[in-house]
Amino acid sequence: MAANHHDAREATMVGRRTDGTLVRRPLSPHLQVYDMLQMTSITSIMHRITGSAWSVGLLFFVWWITALASGPEAYATVQGFMGSFIGVILLFGLTAVIWYHTLAGVRHLYWDAGYGYDILTTYRTGWATIIATGVLTVLTWVVAVIAWAS
Repeated sequence: MAANHHDAREATMVGRRTDGTLVRRPLSPHLQVYDMLQMTSITSIMHRITGSAWSVGLLFFVWWITALASGPEAYATVQGFMGSFIGVILLFGLTAVIWYHTLAGVRHLYWDAGYGYDILTTYRTGWATIIATGVLTVLTWVVAVIAWAS
């Protein structure tokens, strides 16, 4: 007699209709199912990644604010790091993260209002988000460097 093995996930795939009959729920597709070069996949994944990166970036902001409140030595340490090659790369990347996540969020609000679901508009707004991220990131840094230099 063969052993009866049960997958623990099996219980989550069974439900009941309102009339009480059993129904099997479908499994959600995973990353292997999606075409990673499809605009909607790329922009969705990037929105999630930038949301996480934004959260990590906030830790640097908290470090900076804490150092500011802690005195000149602590502040100089943070400023020294942020002004280093690695710090500038980190801040530049964080600027891109902030712009992308914001613009993708606006794109999602557009969808939430019921607009932009056709393929052509989806691709146009996806490319607009990506291109605007690059332009606004560079523009932000140009303005920052000009302000810093004066």
